[in-house]
Amino acid sequence: MAKFYITTPIYYVNDVPHMGHAYTTIAADVLARYHRLMGDDVFFLTGTDEHGQNIERVAAEKKITPKEYCDTVVAQFRDAWRTLDISNDYFVRTTDERHIQAVSKFAAALLASGDVYRGQYKGWYCPRCEAFFQPEELLPEHLCPIHKRDCEWTEEENYFFALSRYQDRLAHLVGETDFVLPETRRNELLGVLRQGLQDFSISRERVHWGVPLPGDPKQVLYVWVDALLNYITAIGYGDDERTFYRYWPADVHLMAKEIIRFHCLYWPAMLMAVGLPVPKRVFAHGWLTKDGQKLSKTTGNVIDPFDLARRFGSDAVRYYFLREGAFGADWDYTESAFARRYNADLANDLGNLLNRTVQMVVRYFDGAVPAPLDETTQADGQLLKPAEALRSSLERSLEADALQEVLIQLGSLVVEANKYVQVTAPWELAKARKNGDEGAARRLATVLYNLMDVLRLLGYAFSPVIPRKGPELLAQLGIEPSGPGSWNDQMRLGSYLPGTVVQPGGVLFPKYEA
Repeated sequence: MAKFYITTPIYYVNDVPHMGHAYTTIAADVLARYHRLMGDDVFFLTGTDEHGQNIERVAAEKKITPKEYCDTVVAQFRDAWRTLDISNDYFVRTTDERHIQAVSKFAAALLASGDVYRGQYKGWYCPRCEAFFQPEELLPEHLCPIHKRDCEWTEEENYFFALSRYQDRLAHLVGETDFVLPETRRNELLGVLRQGLQDFSISRERVHWGVPLPGDPKQVLYVWVDALLNYITAIGYGDDERTFYRYWPADVHLMAKEIIRFHCLYWPAMLMAVGLPVPKRVFAHGWLTKDGQKLSKTTGNVIDPFDLARRFGSDAVRYYFLREGAFGADWDYTESAFARRYNADLANDLGNLLNRTVQMVVRYFDGAVPAPLDETTQADGQLLKPAEALRSSLERSLEADALQEVLIQLGSLVVEANKYVQVTAPWELAKARKNGDEGAARRLATVLYNLMDVLRLLGYAFSPVIPRKGPELLAQLGIEPSGPGSWNDQMRLGSYLPGTVVQPGGVLFPKYEA
């Protein structure tokens, strides 16, 4: 059994969950669910980042303690992931005592590595990013390139990690391996590496809400160092060595593109410093915009995942955001595009295919799936050839984290099945059978078996994306969603048992009327 350890970034609790958070988390959930179907030993991690200057400031404004503030926001993240059917195995919080103890252990190992020294820092600091920027990285007027807000000139004494010593090793990791995907993100990092890496400070003197640095309690560990360590503290670093080495290194760190420098340069270098393996892959997807504008709570240009799930269902939200845009690229959301794709792909193509096929089995074969009785025709081949190749093509796309490609392949098979219905015209074959045509009777049985068998494949293959409707689709086919058989067995064409009694149900995806 292979293991598969996938993570989202832990989300900073200075704001409530939004569709940007949900986009990453849905993608990670879908990958985790596919690997579970394949029989892998899966660990799926998400959680919240709760320390740092921003949280101190927001809590003070609200006149509550930082922990009280964090608890209220964390509850909303948990609610969001329940609403969107996120199946994480663990939810890590950086305020967990387990995490704090493990962070202290790692920090002590980092201090003992010989790659940490004390020094004076002078530079431009964005309190919202909790990160320093080089002058050439800033926008005019010393604005943060991410938040477009003023950066502060900061001078303080703290501890530095000698990132520059890892220049060559990181250049090899980024440039010569599949550590970073997609290619555009790798090229960005190679540009940073060509400029030469700068050492970075791993502690803060003016921040109090965080993990104290071992040996110097006046310093608090830099929030980004604290946050990155969640990927190992959640699986047992510091208190459960067996589980830690069962899952580490991570197979995929999934995130949005603005935080790749921390994950692809700082994080592997720190792991190298203490002698731990680096993650296998970092995949950084693009940004969402809405109606051509950047998402912003301030301007009201937001996408509310709770509202979308209420109106369309959680499955539709999951499907749309992975199908509409190429996963590694930026793309734009519009409400009209959501409604169009929902109606076209889910209500019409998939939903109608299921409904009319099941109804024909009821009408023509008393609800029992017929055995195929006829030789394969050219029309059959047009449907069965891509269906037979579906498992291997899905696995190739999943290996590359190409989630849009997964859904394009599934959608193409749905389209082929609907074409097959029109070309074979089962209702005409039924009329001919009624008039005593034995050839038409054999052909009708074969056509409906082929359609039901392809629907069975689609039910299994869609289930990680639409975890409510996928099992519902299979149930209408008379199949237990969690029935026996491996992924290879379930995705093998022709393994549908003739005689299975269908269970017609309600409309899978009711058409949406604005």
